[in-house]
Amino acid sequence: MHPSERLKGLDVFVCVADAGSFTAAAERLHLTASAVGKSIARLEERLGRRLFHRTTRRMSLTEAGIAFHRTCIAVLADLEEAEVSLRAEDAEPSGRVRIDLPAAFGRLQALPIILGFAQAYPLARPQVSFSDRFIDPVEDGVDILVRIGGPDSWSTQLEHRLLGHERHVFCAAPAYLAAHGVPATLQDLEAHRCIAYGRADGSISPWRFAAATPGEVDHRVIPSPLVVGDGEGQVTAALVGCGIVQLPTWLVRSHLEDGALMEVLPDLASEGLPLTLAWMKSRQDLPTVSLLLDALAEGLAPRIR
Repeated sequence: MHPSERLKGLDVFVCVADAGSFTAAAERLHLTASAVGKSIARLEERLGRRLFHRTTRRMSLTEAGIAFHRTCIAVLADLEEAEVSLRAEDAEPSGRVRIDLPAAFGRLQALPIILGFAQAYPLARPQVSFSDRFIDPVEDGVDILVRIGGPDSWSTQLEHRLLGHERHVFCAAPAYLAAHGVPATLQDLEAHRCIAYGRADGSISPWRFAAATPGEVDHRVIPSPLVVGDGEGQVTAALVGCGIVQLPTWLVRSHLEDGALMEVLPDLASEGLPLTLAWMKSRQDLPTVSLLLDALAEGLAPRIR
């Protein structure tokens, strides 16, 4: 069979699967319901498998149909991307680009870069989402990911670039330190009121301390009367004098600069998690994606130092 023959009927199949009936698909494709039904019948005959369960009220995909639908979506998406890439050569960046960002870091550090990009290229249509879990960009249709930390290994469908590591510092409001004293050692810190980070499962995230060996980090859970499950919430608690907090510099830099927070125990400050920029290989040559990647790489690296 000629390769081009294998593409026949794929668009009709996907449309029927999405629309739920021959009639609805026919309206979308500007065909007759009979023509749509014959196209599906030919496709099933060629494949030797039934793709749909048919009843008088509705249609649903068989197990084979579900698997084939997933493959067809990927094939048609690759064809569309190839066409878009060819049309976009030497053209102004345009079209949708999906970006998923860590919640706090994304809002404070990455979003301003993306908004500047959108203003510079009005035909580009960034679609930004925020999540702290590691999503599957293939399944979720995401073009670009920014992640603090990340998986142990990256999908072969992704390219990724390490932009640097966070710097974790200890800080508190001047009023708190005036009332409770400035800790000089780790033992002093354990006697203070500390503001911990709590995970969704109820566990407490350990604090990171610079170890005696350069480049090494010790982890320890510090007894904390206050646990907050959000970095910006921890900042708010520290600003009103609830205690000492450990946070990345990108989250507290402005407060340290204006004196609302003061750094303590600088010798125990440590390197934090890696900041990684990742993207779909299949989308990287599209001007909108490649230029936004450049903007994020150039803009984010200095923000975590």
